[in-house]
Amino acid sequence: MWLRVSLVGLVMLLVGSASAQLVQLRHWTGQSVAPVYEGYDTNPDGSFNMWFGYINRNYEEELDLAPGPNNGFEPGVDLGQPTHFMPRRHKDVFRVRVPKDFGDQKLVWTLVSHGQTQQVIATLKPVWMIDRQRTTRGGNSENVNSNTPPVVHIEPMDQTVAASDLATLSISATDDGLPKRAGKPVGMTVVWAKFRGPGAVTFDPAQAKIVDGKSQTKASFSEPGEYLLQAVVDDGSGELAGNFGYHCCWTNVEVKVTVKGGPSAQR
Repeated sequence: MWLRVSLVGLVMLLVGSASAQLVQLRHWTGQSVAPVYEGYDTNPDGSFNMWFGYINRNYEEELDLAPGPNNGFEPGVDLGQPTHFMPRRHKDVFRVRVPKDFGDQKLVWTLVSHGQTQQVIATLKPVWMIDRQRTTRGGNSENVNSNTPPVVHIEPMDQTVAASDLATLSISATDDGLPKRAGKPVGMTVVWAKFRGPGAVTFDPAQAKIVDGKSQTKASFSEPGEYLLQAVVDDGSGELAGNFGYHCCWTNVEVKVTVKGGPSAQR
């Protein structure tokens, strides 16, 4: 009797596990990208930053959607949104600055990919207010809001290279030393990605630790054109992955690289 019950239980467990695996099926390609409204914060002059991110449901496929019907805002169409979408969830990727009298108006971001239309509506309702400048996670007992994002500088912010050359991207960054583990700062990391541009970009390295406040990356390009590259510098708070309801502490910086088709160019 016990053997029979155990076998039945085992079968049910296996069926349940199979069902769970079907629900959690991963798609490497062929899935859509959805816009995400993260919320807004306030500038000293009273204007607002409306923050957006996205989720690319693919685990491998990177999507390119030019500004227009497949990637646009209403009103405005092109408000500086990315045209290149990396796999999975990306949080607080860019902001749209709106005036202090924006009031009850709305911004609608629409993305169309793989035959699916995804849309998000952004407002300034109080429920959407976020804090991009500090977090209680990783602070200290004397000042729970002490954990702030890194201050980042990149040189140069605008450069021109030949198609056969590499762009050198040099970062200098400072941070408050929080959060800490075992009494020591976790430390900063940087991740590079294409934000806009006509071709593929290869970074060496694409991800690195920032050592003594410095990091350097080389970028190569598959074809000429104008590119925007984004560096995301994170202080190790663990919020960037989007698993928690916090919006600090990392810093996004975009740099422009113009790639010429000729054999040489002035850096």
